[in-house]
Amino acid sequence: MTTSTRTLWRGRILALLGILFIALNVRTAVAAISPILGVIENDIPLSSLGLGVLGMLPPVAFAFAGIGAPALARARGLDASLLIAAIAMVLGSGIRAVSDNYVMLALGSIIALGGMGIGNILLPPAVKKYFPDRLGTVTGGYVMLVSLGAAIPAFFAAPVAEVAGWRVSVAVWALLALTALVPWLVLWVRGRHARRTAASDAAVLSTSSSISVWSMARSRTAWAITIAFAVSSISFYSFFAWLPEILIESADMTPVEAGAMLSLFGLIGIPLGIVSPILVTRISNVGLVMIGGVIAGAAGFLGLAFAPTTLTWLWVVFVGIGSIMFPLSLVLINLRTRSHEASAALSGFVQSVGYTVGALGPFAVALVRELSGGWVAPLMLLLATSLLAILSAFWLTRPRFVEDELCIPVGELAD
Repeated sequence: MTTSTRTLWRGRILALLGILFIALNVRTAVAAISPILGVIENDIPLSSLGLGVLGMLPPVAFAFAGIGAPALARARGLDASLLIAAIAMVLGSGIRAVSDNYVMLALGSIIALGGMGIGNILLPPAVKKYFPDRLGTVTGGYVMLVSLGAAIPAFFAAPVAEVAGWRVSVAVWALLALTALVPWLVLWVRGRHARRTAASDAAVLSTSSSISVWSMARSRTAWAITIAFAVSSISFYSFFAWLPEILIESADMTPVEAGAMLSLFGLIGIPLGIVSPILVTRISNVGLVMIGGVIAGAAGFLGLAFAPTTLTWLWVVFVGIGSIMFPLSLVLINLRTRSHEASAALSGFVQSVGYTVGALGPFAVALVRELSGGWVAPLMLLLATSLLAILSAFWLTRPRFVEDELCIPVGELAD
């Protein structure tokens, strides 16, 4: 093996570690707060409106990142941008842990979630840049870790808070974020791509007039993926904001038991991350998979609404299966594009629009809960929104590439 080959493989290994560790950390700040809200309220008063705002912050921050991350990557380079994302994760979680008022808690959340949002947007183009020959495998692997990163805090937040206090429970995730910082820091310090960053990242993240993020609005495939992603975001963030409260009030669970159910919901994403790339590559009609997810999710919402104390875990699992639209969307971002440039533009469009819509979920659930006085109406609202994914299923029945729909010759794109 030549020196250049060894250097290439070392760079790929570092990039793989960086991708996987970023993925492990892009949901921790989302799941670390909701199971211990009751404990935090002992130190920081939290109104219903304040809780609704905190529930909206993750998708709002991710939506803004969808607009800003490509520009950041063009200005600083892909590797440096992912390093900035990791630094923000560490800093934001640290600020949350030492907060003594609501404003500081919200500020720390914004910083941490902003870093996670940048990671969300840049992971697909990073996979396509470093592993164009392993798109499905690496995407499936990082989707599994995204789910694991959501499940771990949900499971451990309440027990750790009981033993060591809520500040320690929140600070743990700042330490975990250091794992994402190290690989990208090493790549940046080594300057492995310093002389090629401008050229390579411009190819990956260019937003020329023909393939800009917002030009994707002219692609039906882009909208189909976006709708599926948005539906998944609404359910995901609504559940991570409110599932513990739903189970505590409707199923008579303790905070620890409710946190375990939230963790179970997050863990469902691990097998989904494994099977999604397989299903997409082996089943020509991806729409059938989406319809199956819609049916499972509907069964879960109905069960939690009308039989919350019976087989509660099964209803949670069904809703989790309904979230298969999330990993499917991430895989399709790369599989329905032919170039790095289109992948980055599609990623920015899908996630910025999808997370913007998803931000309405936790707030809408809180509003309907306040108006109805129970959890049946909010759960029916989530069921109704989940049915919108059927529109995506119909359009994604056949493979289509966004470049074809935008009438962009492949030769015009730097690949």
